[in-house]
Amino acid sequence: MKKFKKIAFAGFIAVLSIQASAQNTWSLQQTVDYALENNISIKQSDIQARMAGVNLKQIKESRFPSLSAGANYGYSAGRNQDPTTFNLITQGFWTSSYSLQSSVNLFNWFALNNNIDASKFEAAAAQKSVEKLKNDVSLNVAAAYLQALVNKEQVHASKVQIELTTAQLENTRKLVAAGAVPELNAAELEAQLARDSSTLVSAEMMEIQSVLQLKALLNMDAAIPFDIDNPDVANIPVESLLSLQPEYVYSLAREAMPLQKVNEFRVAAAKSTLKAARAQMLPSVSMFGSLGSSTNNQAFEVIGVNSIPNVNPIGRVSVGGTEYNVVPFNPTTNVPITRKQGYFDQVNQNFRQSVGLSLSIPIFSGGQLRANRSRQQLNLENTLLQQKADDLDLKQTIYRAYAEAYSALQKYQASEKSVQAAQKVYDFASKRYENGMLQTLELITNQTNLFRATIDKLTAQYDYVFKMKVLEFYKGSGIKL
Repeated sequence: MKKFKKIAFAGFIAVLSIQASAQNTWSLQQTVDYALENNISIKQSDIQARMAGVNLKQIKESRFPSLSAGANYGYSAGRNQDPTTFNLITQGFWTSSYSLQSSVNLFNWFALNNNIDASKFEAAAAQKSVEKLKNDVSLNVAAAYLQALVNKEQVHASKVQIELTTAQLENTRKLVAAGAVPELNAAELEAQLARDSSTLVSAEMMEIQSVLQLKALLNMDAAIPFDIDNPDVANIPVESLLSLQPEYVYSLAREAMPLQKVNEFRVAAAKSTLKAARAQMLPSVSMFGSLGSSTNNQAFEVIGVNSIPNVNPIGRVSVGGTEYNVVPFNPTTNVPITRKQGYFDQVNQNFRQSVGLSLSIPIFSGGQLRANRSRQQLNLENTLLQQKADDLDLKQTIYRAYAEAYSALQKYQASEKSVQAAQKVYDFASKRYENGMLQTLELITNQTNLFRATIDKLTAQYDYVFKMKVLEFYKGSGIKL
């Protein structure tokens, strides 16, 4: 019987302190780090943040002058306008043209600057959104991890219960063989051993399911071997509940939580966007300039003049009955000497430039500018309301977490007393059973009560630790065991 009592004592103590014996076990920190690195939602959020960065870069570059170049080469036939002389001709020809254009916005009432500021805030909000999602994933993984720990401990406790019942059964069989107790006592313990085995199977199934759920959160293949570290819950450090008063924790969380930062940036972005929308309703001034040239493969240029004598009469006159020949007034005719104009000569000769200022005054745009300003005003109001709602939700969450932590502490303290009482009852029952003063069924009942009290204490202890870790998380300490 001494051996039996030693097993019982050591068994129930081991439920709270057993360390994982499997190799390559995962700590909570390793599990959270893996989730943050492999979570698909986090990766998608990170892509959105990078896209916001690209948008910011693009709108920053819009402050610089625009510059574009163009070139055309083609064939024209029929009646067309010569692109170099602008005369109407009926002749097929090959043409080419080149252009370089630039424009810059000189003043638009800071609409562009406000749009840049809005993009900066949106990019910062996108980065904080990634952090917020990481926090959510960390909390979910931590909750699943601790649930797997609880189920793992319940498996250990069920195994200890089986060992305890087995020891009782072996001792009872010896007493039966000696004629000290009836065979019924052994039969009742065999039935209890069967129930304990069933409890173990159920506990093992819950452990498997909790591990699979944890793998799903990690986006890990269900077939990959996986086991979690099993720290002694009694040695997990937690802060004092008195040091985590909800109003104090809220004041810290209000400045540290990513969602609150997201809302601050979005409010700032909405204000800048509204300013930009108002500026779009005012005149703007811009400057433009262009360079260009064109060529024609049928273009000719004059390189000289050829004087031809006018020897042929252009008519005859009769004077006093005498016929005379009429010759031109100019004794010679100047005929230009031409040749095809060179390609680069045409480019140089047809080179043209332009520069100027442009004033744009929005007078009527179908109500688009006013509607856009009104939309941005409403968007700002909605963003402010969302910020207020999220702050209220954060405060309620922290107060609820504090209440749950306080309740978990009370439950844990009550469960400790319950284990002590159940242990005392079981010790008395064991002594009476040894002296033949207690039925086996009553001993089994007391043993089961102690087992359940121990399991309840274990569950309450883990629940208390997790609730405290949630408060520590909102305080800014992160999730760690």
